[in-house]
Amino acid sequence: MTAKIPRDKENDYTKAIAETRRDFAQAQTAAELNHVGQYSFEPEVLQGNIENFIGVAQVPIGLAGALLVNGEYAKGEFFVPLATTEGTLVASYNRGMKLLRESGGVTTTVVDDAMQRAPVFVFRSAREAKKFSIWVKENFDEIKVRAEATTSVGKLRDIQQFPASRFLYLRFNYTTGDAAGQNMVGKATKAACDWIKSVQPDIERYQLEGSFATDKKTSFVNTLHTRGKKVIAEATISAAKLKEIMHVTVEQIFEARLASQLGGYLAGVNNNGAHSANGITAMFIACGQDVANVAESSAAAVYAEITKSGDYYFSITIPSLIVATYGGGTGLPTQRECLELLGCYGKDRVKKFAEIVAATVLCGELSLGTAVIADEWVSSHEQLGRNR
Repeated sequence: MTAKIPRDKENDYTKAIAETRRDFAQAQTAAELNHVGQYSFEPEVLQGNIENFIGVAQVPIGLAGALLVNGEYAKGEFFVPLATTEGTLVASYNRGMKLLRESGGVTTTVVDDAMQRAPVFVFRSAREAKKFSIWVKENFDEIKVRAEATTSVGKLRDIQQFPASRFLYLRFNYTTGDAAGQNMVGKATKAACDWIKSVQPDIERYQLEGSFATDKKTSFVNTLHTRGKKVIAEATISAAKLKEIMHVTVEQIFEARLASQLGGYLAGVNNNGAHSANGITAMFIACGQDVANVAESSAAAVYAEITKSGDYYFSITIPSLIVATYGGGTGLPTQRECLELLGCYGKDRVKKFAEIVAATVLCGELSLGTAVIADEWVSSHEQLGRNR
């Protein structure tokens, strides 16, 4: 008979039951868990964040900066916490931040904000699905009331429609305040759909998610229409600063960008940048974000040009940056400290945080791109990334 993981029905979030589970795991596997059990907070704060708690995975955090941001919400200099085990990553982002700080900073703009749930409704025929699509448009106000009755924060913006065969996929778009909002919009959409089903007899069935919201997956629909925050970070870097700090010319970096875009096109990538997932993941781990959302959040569109004055304009558009400054893992002790380091914990801070993430990503793109051109990529990993 398979051994069962110990649980405490009265209180499963104590140091005692965590130790019991560690002892159980050690007995089952003969592994030592001496470091996993070392942490600085009370397990009771973890309820709602994890089950069968045994300890913590301690990921080192490095500091990069100062990052100069000229945003609508993030204004000034920031020191950015990056949680990673990849040597050279913090140093690379730090170098990019230096370049952009000395070039006047990164300008950031949040251009869209939406979180989705996308149910699918099934009918006997496409004709009935079309009739239902008209009804949805005519009854949007009532659907909105039913959805928003479940939340004090979430607001239903609109409902997009995507018919196929005898199915109608509805993409419910919400704003969710400072929360990422996946659970919030799931609850709201279920309430709305249950009401719709009760008043629409032609519906054979519906399922709450028809995979059209593409949760935890990159997709064309979210690249075009946004999931989370759509943020643009841009900067103009002088040719002199590129040469002085990065040891490359404007012409070299622009030619490399053209070659990389062609290579990415041939490979079929969803991102024509260098490594946006690196900075986003490191910030997500440090700041208590749902790290699996990197699958969507790391999608990006990079654009560059040589200006008439001979300088280098560089931008990155991140269409599906899913971030939060409230709820989820953001309130846990170390994660909250990292958000507070950025001035981004709590109410009315999420767009500020999104701008800082996007600006950080831009710095990393420039740093890695120029390191490859200047033939400093391998040597920097040999110097800083060896742990053997």
